[in-house]
This record gives sequence, C-alpha cells and structure tokens, in this order.
Amino acid sequence: MAANQADIDIALFIDHALIDPSATPERVENCCQEAERFGFPTVCVYPAYVRQAVNLLHGKKPKVSTVIAFPTGATTSTVKLYEALEAADNGAVELDVCVNLGLLKAGRMDEFHRELAEICEETGLTIKAIIESLMLSDAEKQLAAEICMEAGAAYIKTNSGFFGAATVEDVELLKEITKGRVGIKAAGGIRTHEQALDLIVAGATRLGTSRGPELIRQRDHLDKNH
Repeated sequence: MAANQADIDIALFIDHALIDPSATPERVENCCQEAERFGFPTVCVYPAYVRQAVNLLHGKKPKVSTVIAFPTGATTSTVKLYEALEAADNGAVELDVCVNLGLLKAGRMDEFHRELAEICEETGLTIKAIIESLMLSDAEKQLAAEICMEAGAAYIKTNSGFFGAATVEDVELLKEITKGRVGIKAAGGIRTHEQALDLIVAGATRLGTSRGPELIRQRDHLDKNH
C-alpha cells in the first residue's frame, strides 16, 4: 500500500447505500445502524424510506440521502422536481439525481440545464448529479459535468451502479474537468478496500456503495496482518 493511501480512512467517504428494490423496513433500520456504527457520512435509501431513515438517525452523525429519477433519469422534469421536493419535505439533505442523458445527447442543453437547476434552486439541498459516465464519450462527460456545475450541483457522480462500474480513469477525468469546484462521487462496482482507495487517490470525495461494512472489515483484516 502506498504511503499516501495508508493515511486514508475510507469510512469518511462512504455513502452507505441500500438501493435494492426488495429492501424492507428492517433492512433500512440495519443500514442506518451500520452507518452510525462505522461512521459513514450518509445512508442512501429509496425515497419511500427517507422518513424512516430520518427518524432513525435523528440527532446522530449520518445524514440521509436519496435517489431521484433513479436509475434512468428519463422521467419528466415535473415529476423529477416533485420527487425531489417530497424527499426534501421528508427530511433528506442530499439528493443523487439522475440527469436526462437523452437531452444531453440530443443537444438540448438548455432543457438539460434547466431541469437540474430547478431541483438545485427549489430544494436548496446538496445535489449529486449522476451522469452515467460509461454511456458518454469523454467530450460528453466534460459537457455534462460543466452544465451540472453551472446548474448548481455540489457533486458530479460517475454512475448509478445499474449500468456499469466506476473507474479510476473517469474519476481522474472528472477531477481534471471540475478542478476542485465540486465534489466527485464514485459509485458502482466498488467491491474491495483497494478499489476504494484507488478511487479516492484518483480524486473521489465520496464513494457510493452497499458494501461499506465489508470494505471496513477488509481494511481491518489488512491492518491486522501488517
């Protein structure tokens, strides 16, 4: 392990995700308990469970985030904004919003910008724009990131996790594009502690994963063997 990696506590980067359509209220409760126990910044649950998570974590360190128009981003702007506002009313403080890639690829940049800007302005929350980087060319990634920053996004998120995994190359590219103006969230396919470290070193400031506790156990096992 490189020296600069040895000092990184990945727990401080993890959005502990429970994005499983079959998740039950009991699993949501367990997810919240894990986030508190391991010191993760947030839990990320579906909108239906935001209020439950907020009630469970009231007064505790982890914040509650949720996903909007997930995982395709292809709902109407009106529905997307309503979903975001309802999540805010239910107590979510961070929203991972799937952008409409069809608008981007069709060159309808004003609509693409307006949709995300409305959510940023109307909710006043921390918005992470999911650009689904594996579906975009490098030029499209740059265009998407620049428009999302202009719209008010606080993070550019690489992937939803449903259509591919985060890569070091994409995180490095987003770091170069964003130049520290916003955070970078890497998500999708983060299965090992080593992967998590590589993404953080590349420039990720948040990691979206459902395997947070497993990654911490891997870290502890490595520490014990050294």
